[in-house]
This record gives sequence, structure tokens and C-alpha cells, in this order.
Amino acid sequence: MAWRLAFAVPLLLAVTFGMFALAKASPFDPVRQYLGDRAAITSPQIMAEIRANWGIDRPLLEQYTTWLGNLLRGDLGESRSLHLPVAQVIGERLGWTLLVVGCALALMLVAGLALGTLAAWRRDSWLDRLISGTAFATEAAPVFWVGLLAVWVFAVTLGWLPAGGLTDAASASVTVSGLLAHMVLPVTVLAFSQSSWLLLFVRESVIGVLKEDYVTGARARGLRERTVLLRHALRSALLPFITIMGARVPELVTGAILVEAVFSWPGVAGTTIKAALAVDFPLLAALTLLATVAVVLGNLLADLAYTVADPRVRVLGVS
Repeated sequence: MAWRLAFAVPLLLAVTFGMFALAKASPFDPVRQYLGDRAAITSPQIMAEIRANWGIDRPLLEQYTTWLGNLLRGDLGESRSLHLPVAQVIGERLGWTLLVVGCALALMLVAGLALGTLAAWRRDSWLDRLISGTAFATEAAPVFWVGLLAVWVFAVTLGWLPAGGLTDAASASVTVSGLLAHMVLPVTVLAFSQSSWLLLFVRESVIGVLKEDYVTGARARGLRERTVLLRHALRSALLPFITIMGARVPELVTGAILVEAVFSWPGVAGTTIKAALAVDFPLLAALTLLATVAVVLGNLLADLAYTVADPRVRVLGVS
């Protein structure tokens, strides 16, 4: 874990510098995007003054070092599209993203582990083919397509659940019951779209472990099949899963961005799309940095969890 922590700093610096380089080379003019229709009647002098105030007319290295210095002082700048401090924008939306992602992650783990183990236990049966076939189909389906399909079926056609947002249009405040109802679709879609790889991975791992000699010996000692499956096979199959879980964090972040956009969820992930469309670079830079930190922390937590699950493995030896 120590080498991962040491690697995190240059990784974050490389990602953020690359982000500035891409912004500098981008053909999109943030000033014209900011002015909108007014850009056609705004004089070049005023537009040049705006660029100077924002500092985007400076050399790349100077822009980056200025941003980095402000970052170290806790100043993330001001959002050009929302006209609010970037730290305030993130602070107001981060909790909603963590709520949806946390609930989806818990649902994904429970469903993936249960169905993957069941498919391995009933290998080559109709149930295994049904579970595995559905997982392969889900893996190929884009997240936004699944979200739009869920809105059409459960919100538009059946009318069982709200289509998006935190509250109904007529409600002036957020209630617990209303929040839970509005969470059902985004949480379920995010968990559903991310659980297929987990299910298939657990299935293959459990099938491999069930062939091991110690599992055969446990059965020979007369242990119940459920005990063999849960306490021996599944427990051993989870060790490689912990490592791969950390590597799949980027997909979870991407899924959260798309789900929040589809369901108009006011989280920090969906704000990334709005910042990109508005060429709101201060906000986009902070959100990119936040996503990179989330990926790094996900891998660190996976290493730590692997060490806790198997004390024989040294921390530095975890790949």
C-alpha cells in the first residue's frame, strides 16, 4: 500500500496537467460559451478582457501552476456556468452522489454474490443459463439505455415510480418517503448495470473453487452442501474478487455520471456532463480531480480489504 500512496501523487499531477493541456488545445472557446448569444454583439476587446480575468490567455504552465497553488490553499475557483464557488457546488451535490452510489453498491454486491453463487451451484442447468445469459446481455447494454428503458416502463407506461429528480414537481421540500421513491430507479439501474461482471466473476470463481481438493474433502466429511458452498467455496472465491473490485471503480464512476444525467439526480457526477457542455473548466477540473481521487482510494481500499481477508498476504505484495 505504501508504494500505491507514493504513486498517487505523481498520478494526480499527471492527470491534472493532462487535463489543462487538453483544455488549452480544445477548439471550444469558454468565453463564447459563457456569453452565449451575446457573443455575437460583444466586442473583441471585452472578450479579451474576460480571457485575461480568467487567466486563459496565459501560457499552459503558468495556468497550471496558478491552479495548483490555489488548490493547495483550498481554493477551487468559481463555476462559470453556475456562478458559485466550485467548493460549494461540490459540497451541495456530493452527498446525493454518495447516497445513490452507496445504495447501488450494496445492492450490487448482494445480488451479484447471491446470483453468481447460485449459478455456480446449479452449473449447466436452465437456471444457470438464465442467470448467465441475462448477465451477458446486461453487460452489453449501455447504462443510459437501461436507464431510459426503466423510465419508459416503470414511470411512463406503468406509472409506478417517479421518472427523476429528488421530489415531485408540486413538492416544495424533500421528504423521506418521496426521496426513497425517487431513489428506486437510479439505484436499481446503477446496480443492475454494474452487477453483471460481478455475477459472472463470482460464478467462475466458485466453479473453480468447487473443484479443489479441500472442498471435495469437506463433502466427504459429510458437511451440508450449503455449508460447503458458503463457508468454503464462496469464502475462497472472494479473495480475487476484492482486488478486481478496486479495478472496476472507474466503471462505477462512469455509470453514476450517466445515471444521474438520465434521472436528473442533483449529484456531483451528473454535474460533470453539465460542466463539460458549458465548457466550465474550473468546475470540470475539480470534478476530474475528484473522480481520480475516488479511483485511487478504491484501489487502496481493495488492497486493505484483501490483506484483512487473507492475513497471509503482505500489503506490499498485493498486486
